Amino acid sequence: MIKIYKINEISEDQRLDKYLKRQFSNLTQSFIEKNLRKKNILVNDKTIKSNFIVKKNDLIKIKNYNENTYQRFVIKKTEKKVNKILKKNFENSILYENENFLVIDKWFGIATQGGTNVNISIDTIIKSISPNYNLVHRLDKETTGLLIIAKNLKYTKIFGDLFKTQKLKKIYLALCAGKPRMKESFVDLLINSKDKTKKIKTNTFYKLISNNQKNSLIQFEPKTGKKHQLRLVAKNLGCPIVGDLKYNLNKSKQKENLKLNAFKLEFVIGKDKYSFKSRLPKDFVDFLISNKIKFNFNII
Repeated sequence: MIKIYKINEISEDQRLDKYLKRQFSNLTQSFIEKNLRKKNILVNDKTIKSNFIVKKNDLIKIKNYNENTYQRFVIKKTEKKVNKILKKNFENSILYENENFLVIDKWFGIATQGGTNVNISIDTIIKSISPNYNLVHRLDKETTGLLIIAKNLKYTKIFGDLFKTQKLKKIYLALCAGKPRMKESFVDLLINSKDKTKKIKTNTFYKLISNNQKNSLIQFEPKTGKKHQLRLVAKNLGCPIVGDLKYNLNKSKQKENLKLNAFKLEFVIGKDKYSFKSRLPKDFVDFLISNKIKFNFNII
């Protein structure tokens, strides 16, 4: 039996083998490779390889199709229940939404994705809305601010490419203990890889916005995206971020939430330009006011 599938806009720009595995959950890589070689699976009636990138309107022809071999089933996972409070927090955090992606203002204390000692994360919440929703970048549990969520595979890839090619501008704001020597500069810093087997080069631009005798408001623009990058850069500058229990040894600030916010995102998709700003958390603004640190967020 011959079966033909037409690639739609949502499914395009992915490898053929990944497309087939999404369509037929039981297929192995070796099965796909074997049937491509035997010409049982064709694209537009042509012999292709498993890494072929499918495009909209491509026709996938399966010449040896049968329901027993080409099965699709849903892998059942233990679903974590998202309570009403978290759902409401998520709904209130949405700054922008269209049919392809949404931007939220992540609140303090919730992890972006699952891990050790993590019960519910942003990833848990979005998967409870739709299994097609995907995170396209991460924020630390203690970091607040802008987070992008793609609603489909196509936009997951689009945002992945924007981050990879550094065509998505990210600006963070941090309240730091102390003041950097230079008002602005680029910082090249080597930090440990996840497994701590090698050093990874990071690059960050920073600019001092304002300060008093004890604290500074600093703008950070990371050109790379590594775990704890900005927190390590701030420490390296001699002005660790207020509320950073890992890198700030000043015990008088340990009761504060981490004062690091993913404040601004700018990017272009096709002919559309997007720019978003975070609604800074109350504790961030209160710290600025109580410490008499001048700020004008309209200039950022």
